[in-house]
Amino acid sequence: MKKWTLSLLTLVLVLVLAACGSNNAANNGAEGNTAGNTSAAEGNAANAGNQTAAEPVKLVVGATVPHADILKFIAPKLKEEGVELEVKEFTDYVQPNVQLYEKELDANYFQHQPYLDEQNAQNGFDLVSVVGVHVEPFGAYSNKYKSTEEIPDGAKVAIPNDPTNGGRALLLLQKQGLIKLKDEAGITATQKDIVENPKNLKIIETDAAMLPRQLAEVDLALINTNYALEAKLNPTKDALFIEDKESPYTNILVARPDNKDSEAIQKLAKALTSDEVRTFINDTYQGALVPVF
Repeated sequence: MKKWTLSLLTLVLVLVLAACGSNNAANNGAEGNTAGNTSAAEGNAANAGNQTAAEPVKLVVGATVPHADILKFIAPKLKEEGVELEVKEFTDYVQPNVQLYEKELDANYFQHQPYLDEQNAQNGFDLVSVVGVHVEPFGAYSNKYKSTEEIPDGAKVAIPNDPTNGGRALLLLQKQGLIKLKDEAGITATQKDIVENPKNLKIIETDAAMLPRQLAEVDLALINTNYALEAKLNPTKDALFIEDKESPYTNILVARPDNKDSEAIQKLAKALTSDEVRTFINDTYQGALVPVF
């Protein structure tokens, strides 16, 4: 009886020890799997972080010609710096600011500061200048005459119908002695500010983009350089007269207060004012555009 009892106790002890060993092995296996899974998760997270860091930041920038061509020129350089540049081209001066304000664009590049100021005031925008890039000397063109002296009495003269460029055109006409404005008239001058018009010029206001098409119908048209270039006019050769290089109407890169200081916008600003862009502008436009940096 005692031998049988001792055998039974021995068997129970063996079974208990076997069970403990199995549990320990299972626990160790689970811990190993957990450690392995944790390590893999950390690795995946690190890889994901590396992939995110490598992804380029996309900037959508609105522009007219020739600004769009300058942006396309610097796009490869920006891509190397982690900025993917998408250039959205416009043929008007209104939508680039509207779409920037509504955050459909990240920036725009087509206008000078007086025009931006006027648009901000008129529309309640708060768009801001980031950097000045170039001046586009404003010129007067004619299919009929080769000099200012040939312009006849009663000549039809077309100018832009927006306040700042219209005023700019009137100031240029005054500089040529064709009209005289009130002493206090400035960039926002209108026809009401004309106090002398010795040749009785008939001044017609029209949309800036339409001015090149008006050349056949008028005696003289004052055209923004970007629209002149689109119409295959060479400002330095075809204009009867043109603003000099001291023109204060610097074309600027424009953004919003919430993104103007972002790394991507600042990289764009730096690229637009690089030595490479200065050379590109001078070689490509031969004085029709003048770098200001």
